[in-house]
Amino acid sequence: MNEPARKIVSTYAEYLEQERASPTKHEFLNGEIFAMAGGTPEHARLCANVIAELRAQLRGRPCAVYSADLRVRVQATGLATYPDVSVVCGRLERDLADNDAVLNPIVLVEVLSESSEAYDRGQKFAHYRRIPSLREYVLVTRHEQRIEVFHRNEDDSWTLREARAGEGVHLEAIGCALSVDEVYRDPFAQVATKAEG
Repeated sequence: MNEPARKIVSTYAEYLEQERASPTKHEFLNGEIFAMAGGTPEHARLCANVIAELRAQLRGRPCAVYSADLRVRVQATGLATYPDVSVVCGRLERDLADNDAVLNPIVLVEVLSESSEAYDRGQKFAHYRRIPSLREYVLVTRHEQRIEVFHRNEDDSWTLREARAGEGVHLEAIGCALSVDEVYRDPFAQVATKAEG
């Protein structure tokens, strides 16, 4: 999490008012508003590839894939944030205090960056684990081809599975697979290579 945009205790209503008028996204926690770092082309490409893979596999099923424009609220802790990718199955459950925030994701995906990796693996995951509907938390690493999936077990413990180049991970909660090679596919590099040849 970045430094607060302003070190003033704010209400959630004040946060929402600021968020509607702001060109950038912010997280909210314990009365503090935190500016979220901007992404890179590589980060955006990985997010888009994950969305494309999941959307194709979920077509015709009662689950929807959302980009980082969807705000997710963790009711148990008060965190409001924008995961890189969210999957919701069935009806959207909206926060009573914020009609634009969803409470019931079943899968959340974060693409790691140097500035966010410790937070995404630690404090943010601790918040996400408090979402009753969440069954899988996926981390996509930027500096190497690796996808990690944390799966919630029946006893509420979490199991880690990971895959590297040439492998894939299965998301049991939604019956989808993520191929590492497809998620890290770079169409621009292929075009450049063909043009050079």
